[in-house]
Amino acid sequence: MHRIILFLALLLLSQLAHSQVLITLLLGDKLNSDKIEFGLDGGLNWSSISNLQSSDRLRALNLGFYFDIKMKERLYLSTGVLVKSTVGNDDLSTSDLNLLSPELVIEDGTYAQRLSYFHVPITAKYRFKNHFYVKGGAQLGLLNNARLAFEAEEDKTVISKETDNIDMYKRIDAGLLAGFGYKLKKGTGMNIGVKYYYGFTNIYKSDALSGTNDGVYLKVDIPIGAGKAKEKSE
Repeated sequence: MHRIILFLALLLLSQLAHSQVLITLLLGDKLNSDKIEFGLDGGLNWSSISNLQSSDRLRALNLGFYFDIKMKERLYLSTGVLVKSTVGNDDLSTSDLNLLSPELVIEDGTYAQRLSYFHVPITAKYRFKNHFYVKGGAQLGLLNNARLAFEAEEDKTVISKETDNIDMYKRIDAGLLAGFGYKLKKGTGMNIGVKYYYGFTNIYKSDALSGTNDGVYLKVDIPIGAGKAKEKSE
C-alpha cells in the first residue's frame, strides 16, 4: 500500500499520466522474477547546459520505470526509461536569451530553458553484500519538447508563459552516467541513490553554437510486485 501511495504522490507532483507508468503498476508482479527486478524510477534532478552565462541549475522532477537484469551473482544490467525528464538552465541572462531565441521580445522577469527528454540509461550495476551498489555506463536521450519558460509578478499576480524553441536543438543526446546507492530492507526493498550524467553530444543543430547537458539526480527505485514474484519463485 505504501508503494502505491508514494507513486500517486509522484504522479500528482509531476502531472504525469503516461500509459507506461500505469503498465508498471498493473504488470509489475508479472515482470518481476528471480532474474529481473522491475519497478518505478523517480526523483529530483539539478541540471545545466554548458557555455551559457547563467550558472543557475534547473531543478525538476523525473519519473519512469527501470529494469535490473541479473547477469551474474552480483552483477546486473540496469536500464529503463525516464518518461518525464526535464533538464536545462534557470535564470537566463539577456545574452543567453539572444542566443537561444534571437527573435524573442525580452520582458522584465525570469526565463528558464527547459528541455524535455525520454532518457534511457544502459549501465552495469554491482551490488555489494552490505546492500550498497555502484553503477556506470551510458545514457541516451530523445528530445520531445524544448521551451523558454517566462515568469513575472505583477500586482501580486504571477504571470507565466512559454515560447517553443525546439528547432534549435538536436533530437538525440548521449553521454556517460555513473552513480551509487543503497537497497533497503536488507537488500529486498527500495533503492535510494545518487547519479551523475555528463553529456558528450553538442545539443544544438547549428555548428556555430556549442553546449552539452549535465545533471545530478537524487533517485528512488520502487520495485512493483517483487514480493509476489519472490513468493511464487519460492
